[in-house]
Amino acid sequence: MSRRLDEIDKRILYELAKDARKISAPQVAEEVDVSAATIRNRIQQLEEAGIIRGYHADIDFERCEGRMTDLFVCDAPIGDRDDLARQVLTIPGVVNVRELRTGRGNLQIKAVGEDMSDLTRIAQQLNKMGLEIEDEDLVQREYFAPYQPFGPGDGAQRGVMTDVVNLAGGATVVEVTVSEGAQIVNETLRGANEKDLLDDQLLIIAIEREDQIITPKGNTEIRAGDLVSVFSREGVSSGTLDIFSE
Repeated sequence: MSRRLDEIDKRILYELAKDARKISAPQVAEEVDVSAATIRNRIQQLEEAGIIRGYHADIDFERCEGRMTDLFVCDAPIGDRDDLARQVLTIPGVVNVRELRTGRGNLQIKAVGEDMSDLTRIAQQLNKMGLEIEDEDLVQREYFAPYQPFGPGDGAQRGVMTDVVNLAGGATVVEVTVSEGAQIVNETLRGANEKDLLDDQLLIIAIEREDQIITPKGNTEIRAGDLVSVFSREGVSSGTLDIFSE
């Protein structure tokens, strides 16, 4: 059964999704102008309602002695899907299972292995459980963002990465939506370069504005809401994209 959320509930969920480890009840309370005790009580209510289901660490397993993360897309019989999802979590190395409503590929299973043979072991155990592996691939990176409509103000989208393509040699192309309050808004590309607003390693290669694709030139102006494609030879960190955010 769903629960109606007010602005305080939404803001709590937004802040926890942004960084549950560092945010405190007094900080949220100051933002929404209520007491810290109110925030703590609301968090408890959200937990009891099953809306907040847990708090999990975002772990880069590649940095943990070079472990590998694989995503298995599997087919499960609709009637057995829920039970199989719970059983899969008991396999050593499986760290996440996502149930989908689709007929095929309705279980997405994230697993971590020390090497390829370890991931093969997990795949074999999935097969023994009666799951058909539709597809699998190594996970390179994951990105998370809070749900913007629960955020401050009108919930307008801030500068957010919407797609990432990793190219050969470590190069990356990122699509990012330009926020209303970004420093680069209403600046031409020439002006942004003259003011050193753009990182030297970044190259804007395309701009999508409404239904129009714009080829960037020196006098091209960046506007709020633009979907900007950014190329970097050395990869893109969240910090290098701050110019597109508030």
